[in-house]
Amino acid sequence: MAGNGLPTIGRVKLTDLIASEGLPSDTYKLSISTLSQSLAQYSAAIIQLPCSDGALLRSCLESARLYFNQRPSFPSADTIHTNESLEWCKTSGYYTNPQNWQETYDFRPGLTPIDHNHNPEMEFPPAGLVDIFALLGKAARDILDAISFYLNLRSYAFTDVLDNVPLRNRETSSSVLSVCCHARPSFQVAQHHNLTTQEDGQLAMFTDHEHHVDKSLISLIKSDKAGLHVRDFHGRWVLVDGDLGPQEAIIYPGLALYQATAGYVTPALYRTDIGNLQGNMYGRCSLAFKLMPKSMTSLNCSEMRAAGHGVEAQFQLPVPVDDFMQRSHPTDQLFNRHNFPSFNFPTAQDGSMKPLMKRKRNNSRCKPLPPSKRLRLEAQRVLKERVQDIADKKGIKLRFCTLKECENHILSLDSPCANIRMEIGWPPGVPFVHPHDLPNKAKIGFLETYEPGWTATHEMELSLVEPGQSSQHTAHCNSNSPIQF
Repeated sequence: MAGNGLPTIGRVKLTDLIASEGLPSDTYKLSISTLSQSLAQYSAAIIQLPCSDGALLRSCLESARLYFNQRPSFPSADTIHTNESLEWCKTSGYYTNPQNWQETYDFRPGLTPIDHNHNPEMEFPPAGLVDIFALLGKAARDILDAISFYLNLRSYAFTDVLDNVPLRNRETSSSVLSVCCHARPSFQVAQHHNLTTQEDGQLAMFTDHEHHVDKSLISLIKSDKAGLHVRDFHGRWVLVDGDLGPQEAIIYPGLALYQATAGYVTPALYRTDIGNLQGNMYGRCSLAFKLMPKSMTSLNCSEMRAAGHGVEAQFQLPVPVDDFMQRSHPTDQLFNRHNFPSFNFPTAQDGSMKPLMKRKRNNSRCKPLPPSKRLRLEAQRVLKERVQDIADKKGIKLRFCTLKECENHILSLDSPCANIRMEIGWPPGVPFVHPHDLPNKAKIGFLETYEPGWTATHEMELSLVEPGQSSQHTAHCNSNSPIQF
């Protein structure tokens, strides 16, 4: 990936995120890289489901339009539901939220009746909910496992807080599939909305209660019309579903994953534009699957600690899921966008050159430093500005090895420094020692990893490599260049 990150929201095939036995493939690692970078920049990503699933999604959305269109225009008092905290794991069937001009049908296995033969008076829900629940539920678990891999957690690290697959006798699903309809014209409620000017100058309409954060682990959204905006790394609102294919859906993390990963995965803050629906008789329909933790479990960060991640004081104690779901979570305290980093360590295009040029101007009247001295100082500067900064943000205390000891460590997966090297993206094949203790060739590999564009701006590389080794060094750098993920 480019040093400046992804130009648009990342797009990943679900099949490429499914883990298999043995070593991870390059395709898997590249997909993990795209997913992690997209979540870091946009708090969302586009997931491409298998082509055959596009027809099922389209069929369910068309059925949803018809279902909501035949509902009464005026909601009855027993269907109005505005507080989702108290009964978060018991919602089922049709309800409305007039404040958001929204209607919802919640499908929750184990609670939502699906057998019309035993209950003739039961209303017919949108079609295909059982199949859609299974499809999106499996996809959400695969995505969660992919995030676990990126964070260096053990396989299936979140199994203890998830529902059984399949559910056991008399169990009710904690996860839910919500079929939603926004702004149906025939749905007569007091409409509360704001007009907002977008960066492109166009007007968008949002409800007064426009900012939302799911309390899920992972949410998957598929809509029949564009309009989902997510706040990105820079605090800007980005339309994330403007060009989705038939088999594509949006995924984003929720508050439960933020808690379970000690804040390393930032939840998505989103809102829905309902201003582009003039003349549409059905409104905006969507399918929203929310992978939820079980109510009788706790969210704790033991897996993060076991993987060597720093855990701040606010995440030290386990939090019962039921308490977590009923608690309010002020969004202004949640969004530290540096918590879910990429192995790219992006900088501005000329960010690494300005200090160098400044030093050259300041030292123009002095005797120039020998190449080996300049290389040593440059490596130490990068360690201070980049590596130490990464370690501080991740709560990692750097403890360097001695050069002799670490020559064996780099060949072992379970060495004392293995986790730290992986966490901060240390160059493969380079001993984990302070840069000024590294051989010159290793210093070059170190700088190439943490200082994008460094090789192109320095002419002393070959002079620091012994004659006859230049071609070997070039091949070594190419073969050992770190995978960007």
